[in-house]
Amino acid sequence: MTALRHVTVALVLAMTALATPPASALAEPTPIDDPIPEKPTPSALTLTLEEFASFPKTEPIPPPTDQRLVRWARINYLGELPDGSGRLYVNDLNGKLYLLGKSGGQPREYLDVGATFAPDFISGRGLGSGFGFAAFHPDFARNGKFYTVHTEWGDALTTKTPDLPPQPGVRFHGVITEWTATDPRAGTFSGTRREMLRLGFSGQIHGIQQIDFNPTARRGDPDFGLLYIAAGDGGRGVSSDDPQNLAVPHGKILRIDPFGTNGANGRYGIPAANPFTGRPGALGEIYALGMRDPHRFSWDPQAGNRMFLGHIGEHAIEAIYDVGAGDNLGWSEREGPFLFDKADRCNLYTLPDNDAEFGYTYPVAAYDHDPPPGHPCTSDSGHAVVGGFVYRGRQLPLLRGKYLFGDIVDGQVFFTVAAEMREQTGRRATIHKPLLADATGKRVTMQELAGHNRVDLRFGRDAAGELYVLSKANGKIWKVTKAAWALPDVVPSLRDDVVAAYDFEHPLPGDPAQEQDQGLSGTNIALVNGGAAMRVADRAYRGSKNALQTRQVEPATAGNDDWKAGIYGENGVPTLRAFNGVQGVTIMGWFKMLGTGPAPNSNTEDPADFFNAIGLAGVLSGNSQGHDVRALLELITVNGELRVVALARRVDGSSSQTFAANRPWQQILPKDRWVFLAATFDFDTATMKLYRNGRPLDGFNTVAGDPWGVEGDPEPDVTSATDPRGIKIGGSYPQNTREQNPCDCRMDGLMFLDRVASAGEIRAQYERLR
Repeated sequence: MTALRHVTVALVLAMTALATPPASALAEPTPIDDPIPEKPTPSALTLTLEEFASFPKTEPIPPPTDQRLVRWARINYLGELPDGSGRLYVNDLNGKLYLLGKSGGQPREYLDVGATFAPDFISGRGLGSGFGFAAFHPDFARNGKFYTVHTEWGDALTTKTPDLPPQPGVRFHGVITEWTATDPRAGTFSGTRREMLRLGFSGQIHGIQQIDFNPTARRGDPDFGLLYIAAGDGGRGVSSDDPQNLAVPHGKILRIDPFGTNGANGRYGIPAANPFTGRPGALGEIYALGMRDPHRFSWDPQAGNRMFLGHIGEHAIEAIYDVGAGDNLGWSEREGPFLFDKADRCNLYTLPDNDAEFGYTYPVAAYDHDPPPGHPCTSDSGHAVVGGFVYRGRQLPLLRGKYLFGDIVDGQVFFTVAAEMREQTGRRATIHKPLLADATGKRVTMQELAGHNRVDLRFGRDAAGELYVLSKANGKIWKVTKAAWALPDVVPSLRDDVVAAYDFEHPLPGDPAQEQDQGLSGTNIALVNGGAAMRVADRAYRGSKNALQTRQVEPATAGNDDWKAGIYGENGVPTLRAFNGVQGVTIMGWFKMLGTGPAPNSNTEDPADFFNAIGLAGVLSGNSQGHDVRALLELITVNGELRVVALARRVDGSSSQTFAANRPWQQILPKDRWVFLAATFDFDTATMKLYRNGRPLDGFNTVAGDPWGVEGDPEPDVTSATDPRGIKIGGSYPQNTREQNPCDCRMDGLMFLDRVASAGEIRAQYERLR
């Protein structure tokens, strides 16, 4: 069992071992038809990509037999030299290392790695062959040292020996070289080199994918100047135990000291802090294990400096991992969070009951391949994740704290929220798919920008944290110059917190009975019963064209025909995960009352029976049957009188609290007049507030005591860590199983935020639009 990062995990394992039932009682793993049913969700966040640089055409050596290697320029990464000069570097797998100015423009050749190692250098066999990566020492300005990795074949296979145990039937060598520039400031390389480490691979895939230094480590830190090496399984992991075998380097992340001498060949060192240093039978170079194709890793400059790894799967799973010292990602016993059976490459399986005792690390974000019907299960489905970066720059505030990554092949760009990518939560972070635009503002795809269906997508980052997108298809690099929200008329301080927003100007293409979310979660809603007819021409605020009409249709009929809107998921709505375990929620929007009071109760035969509430908008709880809410803005009868209220429950299935406005509801929402209402829910302080046209409304709590259970530990108090089952608008039961509390009204500019907006922000939002 590998060393584990978290003491808490070790305690869980010990407890699990005591409680594990006998083998005969363990349930058999079963095959899974759709391992990850939730798909990347469309987001209204729009990233503008401006062309930054274009690279000269290069050719693989030797001429390739695989057409996937025929690219304009196989540019693989963009980084910045750590010398304060602002110069950027880009490597081409076909052999060249280029330098660029901070503003892009014409690339200049700095070093020809391919020519240096000819004729043994190879880039025309295998998708990862060639000059794979360059990493500049953090002290490059002083010592002039940088490192490259490239592949060799030919005479090298017989005249040179790998430094660590090779795979049987070696066909390629992965070679790491240290270069020392005579003048680190020069525009072309002149200096010396030395070979530092050579690994032997039996396959032409899954070699050394990346080498890099931790840019968050500072001089004096234990991690400063240590080189990380992502070594794939050489394609053998599916048929061998190499990724789990601590005696070989394949399927691992290695960590070495380029200035040390206690390594296998005396040309590098093994850090004493490495998790397997000194363990009999284990390579001390290993930092983490259990990997198939660890394609790209990077560190978050903030929030604990965590390392995130993009890991390319075998059967179905493309995953992002939070990797620490000693972690075991499970391959090839596991693929992502599922059991992998080497004897059945057409299925993944549920985990065994005793899974915890193995101590595997599971993804913090993942998506599956979803091949088309009839696609052979052992064939490449055309998906492969490329890891990216957590944005911590200053130019794009809407991207801060988001991890940008993508799919190599079709060029889809994704992001997750870094704060949600924590294995300890027991759930994977939601993957969002932003919109892309070119410099003119036109919506585009990466395939359109690359001019090819196979994009060969990569990412880069400069020292300021700004992000770049690369394509081998046409050898171009774009800089992400803008991150804009599709609803520009939102107070800037609120834009990062708008989980869902609906302006009723954006019908879903091909299905006008759905409205596209303009918030950050991509939670589209259904216009129930009325469909597209529920969008009516009305102007709630400056710039608005349409509003949502909700109403009771046939009060004398118990059938489900009322016009309302929302989304419901019996197992929760993953895109609304931002409302899990939060300290606060805000709901705001524009409302126009057309009716004079609660609607007749269509669920009874008594014509004098009326509903006791009028539903406006709310977020459901994690165990809601369609009625119970985590946070709700509505009108409800309090002590026999209809009032505007904020109503919420902090814990699923627990008691709710209601905050009711003192003023008569007819004064707050006069008939036929647009009014901006907002409600805030602070679950830590057990405080709710209501606002009308940006100003607070006096009110009172209707339940005495502590119905939310906030007194005592733990602190802070948050909502249940469960996916809300949906959003309801204009009534209850968005799944349309029952009619209750219909609203004869119009709504516009609805927003649902995952924090408490301040009084000033609510006032500013109202003033911004009125």
